[in-house]
Amino acid sequence: MPLVHSLVAVLVTAIWGLSFVVIKLGVGTMPPLLLAALRFLFAALPAVFFVPRPKASFANVAAYGFFLGVAQFGLLFAALAFGMPASLASLVMQAQVFFTILFAALVMNERPGPHQIAGGLIGFCGLVIIAVPRLSGSGAGPFLMTVAAAASWGVANIVSKRAGRVDMLGYIVWASLVAPLPLLGLSLLIDGPAPVMSALAGMSAGTWGAVAYLAYPTTVFAFGIWAYLLSRYPAATVTPFALLVPVAGILGSALILGEAMRPIEAIGGAVIVAGLALNVFGGRFLGRQRTA
Repeated sequence: MPLVHSLVAVLVTAIWGLSFVVIKLGVGTMPPLLLAALRFLFAALPAVFFVPRPKASFANVAAYGFFLGVAQFGLLFAALAFGMPASLASLVMQAQVFFTILFAALVMNERPGPHQIAGGLIGFCGLVIIAVPRLSGSGAGPFLMTVAAAASWGVANIVSKRAGRVDMLGYIVWASLVAPLPLLGLSLLIDGPAPVMSALAGMSAGTWGAVAYLAYPTTVFAFGIWAYLLSRYPAATVTPFALLVPVAGILGSALILGEAMRPIEAIGGAVIVAGLALNVFGGRFLGRQRTA
């Protein structure tokens, strides 16, 4: 990608990294699925009245809204509410890189290179290292929910690629309109009407700030730019920039939330980052070797 697009991708990943901290703070003040519903409600409104509908099929926009809003963030918000540390979630969610490359190969015939396959296998090993101690305790549910959220993000990436080169601001805004009602319905079903109404009535300035951060810079801006880059470049070129998300997530979690990673989690995270790094830099190294 050109340098300016690469720099924008770095900015997007920094915004996303800090969003894990904001979500963790937000789910401490209200039911997680309700918070997710408000995120996408404000990402869609009032913008949907001013931003033209994208030139993509209704089914494509609806599918993106479902996999991004309901599946990915419904699962992620719930996982963080149920005890998944924000720093660890920011690492595990980067499995979306490997899911995206895999789905792109299966659905769109984008063949990954040898370094991407190797990077995927290394990243998978990192997930296993983190998973083993968690699958035997109370952390199993939140961990598996986070992995499922990463897979949903991979599906959403492929859906947006299949939309082609459309107005990505309109695409994100109109897709955001899909998520609020299903998320609100699930929150009413799981949490009950009384807790939902109480949370809405008692929203603090901090909660409103969390909703605003998650709705505008994180959703409208960051996902709009991400979908734009995916529409122009191969998935294996764009998605590895997510390597930087856990950097911001871990730093923000340590400074703001006081979270510390366990040694086994740090080792697993380092293995995941190594796999991502191989995806980013492996192709360049191999290309130099061939031309040498």
